[in-house]
Amino acid sequence: MAATRQDDGKTTTSIGLFASLQSRLKSIGYIKPVGQRFVEIEGQKIDEDSILINETYRVRSPLRAMSPIAVEPKFTRHFLDHGHASDMQARVQEAFDEVAWEKDFVIIEGTGHAGVGSVFDLSNAMVAKLLKSKVIIVSQGGIGRPIDEIAMNLSLFEKHGVEVIGAIINKIDPDKLDLLPYTKRGLARMGLSLLGAMTINYELRMPTLNQVCLQVQGEFLTGADHKRRRVGKVIVGTMASHNAKQFFSRHGLLITSGDRDDLIMAAGQAHMGDKKHQLTGVILTDNILPDPGVTQFIRDSGLPFILCACDSYTAASTINRMIVKTESGDKEKISMIQEMVEKNVEIDKIIQASQMPYQQPLLNFESLDI
Repeated sequence: MAATRQDDGKTTTSIGLFASLQSRLKSIGYIKPVGQRFVEIEGQKIDEDSILINETYRVRSPLRAMSPIAVEPKFTRHFLDHGHASDMQARVQEAFDEVAWEKDFVIIEGTGHAGVGSVFDLSNAMVAKLLKSKVIIVSQGGIGRPIDEIAMNLSLFEKHGVEVIGAIINKIDPDKLDLLPYTKRGLARMGLSLLGAMTINYELRMPTLNQVCLQVQGEFLTGADHKRRRVGKVIVGTMASHNAKQFFSRHGLLITSGDRDDLIMAAGQAHMGDKKHQLTGVILTDNILPDPGVTQFIRDSGLPFILCACDSYTAASTINRMIVKTESGDKEKISMIQEMVEKNVEIDKIIQASQMPYQQPLLNFESLDI
């Protein structure tokens, strides 16, 4: 699984693809050979996506094999000074052999576009060649941009003798679905199949309260048991409470200072009684705690409150810039992804194409109609 750029939907597609393959084949494996976002588990750096897949599907493979290379800070400089590409490639091959043991199918999730990792000789194209894997490219909706970007990626995969079996177009604007036949024709001119098309799912793009809390480096004062609630709209509390209340709604997140008792009380009261204006949660900024009486009120309200050190502008900007990843244990979101992929991706065609011998595509570049 490769993509044309970051946040195109590789991991989302991999999550759904795993479930769909699992319903058709006996045993599915997963590996992310090169990871850039990782956590330390028992002294080993493990990519977050490998943890997500493992905790969702209980993959029968060691985590260290599912995430053999973690690109930490200064990794590239260390490699250029002292590294040996052959050692890392051997590590990737050994890890793949381990995760592929007794598996009918293995999903290999790449990192970004075809060339990511080239600086240490483990680009997605090189990894695909190394593991004798075929490739699916995930790109976003449109005609010109996805076709252009897929063409650039295709050239590098073909240079390494790797077969790209097709593309999945993700995050399509529902109002532009009528353009999809043109995208399909554009792919066909490069010898590629359209293997799936998925419209934008705005709920999947919403961060959870827990993700927001981590992003603003805050802590839950109340409501930590509701950390899976989704945030769809940010409301910066700069107006009087009777005016602000009209903007309170489901999936709304109020950001205000801890000394704005009027806004805090209005949010808590709405949560306890006015379903139309209930919020997902409240962020209190500048590390300002409300008075003890107000603090007790918010505890009684049941509304999640998060305290952070940054100011309201910084908190709102940070949240709006978030790249939202799927969290382990987010059953509702994972279920949505599984249903979306099963419904919109040609799973059986992917299985069939993966089993066929590689055939060099016959390109059909017609004259451009300008």
